[in-house]
Amino acid sequence: MSLLTAGATAQEGVMATLLTFGPLVLIIILMYFIAIRPQKKEQKRLALMISEMSIGDSVVTTSGFYGVVIDITDEDVIVEFGSNKNCRIPMRKAAIAEVEKAEAE
Repeated sequence: MSLLTAGATAQEGVMATLLTFGPLVLIIILMYFIAIRPQKKEQKRLALMISEMSIGDSVVTTSGFYGVVIDITDEDVIVEFGSNKNCRIPMRKAAIAEVEKAEAE
């Protein structure tokens, strides 16, 4: 009889543990699908966009400036701002927020 009672008590302990930690596990899974997964997806999209960037593409920097890429190195790009063609600024590729491909003529 004591084995039956011990088995029932162990089963109740498992159920209590599941009821205690179950909501916590659900919250962690929910946070993964709401916050972490979309962020990783956006990082992959941005990395692909920057890797496909070429000379002549129009870009928008993270600070909101519009320009045209005139040179690309491994880590940096040189972007020409404005219509006077005298404002050329080297910047990190990480500072590029959007890339619009140049139209082929």
